[in-house]
Amino acid sequence: MPFAIYILGLAVFAQGTSEFMLSGLVPDIASELNVSIPAAGALTSAFAAGMIVGAPLMAVLSLRWPRRRALLVFLVAFMLVHVVGAVATTFSVLLATRVLGALANAGFLAVGLAAATGMVAPNAKGRATSVLLGGITLACVAGVPAGAVLGQALGWRSAFWAVALISLPAVFAVLRSVPDTVQAAGDPDEARPRARRELRALRDPRLLVVLLLAALVNAATFCTFTYLTPLVVNVSGFSERWVPAMLALFGLGSFAGVTVGGRLSDTRPMRVLIPGGIALLAGWVIFTSTAGSPVAAFLLVFVQGALSFAVGSTLIAQVLYAATRAPSLGGSFATAALNVGAAAGPAIGGATIAAGLGYRSPLWVSALLVATALVTAGLAHVVQRLRSTPGEEAPASRTTV
Repeated sequence: MPFAIYILGLAVFAQGTSEFMLSGLVPDIASELNVSIPAAGALTSAFAAGMIVGAPLMAVLSLRWPRRRALLVFLVAFMLVHVVGAVATTFSVLLATRVLGALANAGFLAVGLAAATGMVAPNAKGRATSVLLGGITLACVAGVPAGAVLGQALGWRSAFWAVALISLPAVFAVLRSVPDTVQAAGDPDEARPRARRELRALRDPRLLVVLLLAALVNAATFCTFTYLTPLVVNVSGFSERWVPAMLALFGLGSFAGVTVGGRLSDTRPMRVLIPGGIALLAGWVIFTSTAGSPVAAFLLVFVQGALSFAVGSTLIAQVLYAATRAPSLGGSFATAALNVGAAAGPAIGGATIAAGLGYRSPLWVSALLVATALVTAGLAHVVQRLRSTPGEEAPASRTTV
């Protein structure tokens, strides 16, 4: 892997810390700003919603920029927004900073995915993707628990200051290490393809199905992860001092999962998607019935983190393979899919908590979302087989959807 891809992973680490750190800060934010826990959880949904809109929008707006310039603009904007968030005195201002930060994050990740996959061989997209997503999982391992510790010791605002500070070296690293001319191959006039032509790639049924599956799996992940703190404290019986450790445990599982997914998604994706998807569903179902046991919760937080990111990262790699007709905007499709799930999951989980179903209810929602993904994949496979005429093989692809 080119060194510049690891630099992009460093920046994604800072951004992932911001996106996920609210899992350890939701109760404190709710208390200080006088809102409910579900309302504070909506900050995660707002961030994800900003990324859904921002991924294609920012990718299109920056289509004619050199990629290094685009990455720097988005990263500096992300850093400055967190300074504003750190001094916000009202929930509405904090909410606005989350949306604006998400727009910058979305632009960076969309361009970063396109840049990273453009630096490697055509059959290595999965490994390049896993490096960037590895930055997100390392954020879960180190950044999010550190944010929780800072929040407990110095208040939730300190976590926002920390994200701004760790973004600063990433700015200089991108400036020095990322090539300024990584563009689509071919004629110079085709280096920045027209957005309209690339957006037509969304008509590809296979791409649409894989995007839907990625969104469903990620929704299941974030539905539970956003409310992991109240779950392990109020249901599993852990003290608040255990919260950073539980968040780190989820992150360790996530890093293990994305590492395995990155190794297999280029050559044997179905070995991850089929058994991994079934195991992921089984894990959420088991978690719902054993969440009251500290031992079971401790084990399943790691296992579900690993399975969620192994399956999810493999699906994202398949999005990039399916979006070959959109070399510049393919990353925005993948980013949007991730964050449709990241917005829907916490929103649904928060609604079940607000309805009085308890902190265990997001686990049931996660199980239902993964079950829906498996049924959707099965139906898509059946439809593909039916559309193939007798004696004619279905088009070769890396997945069956």
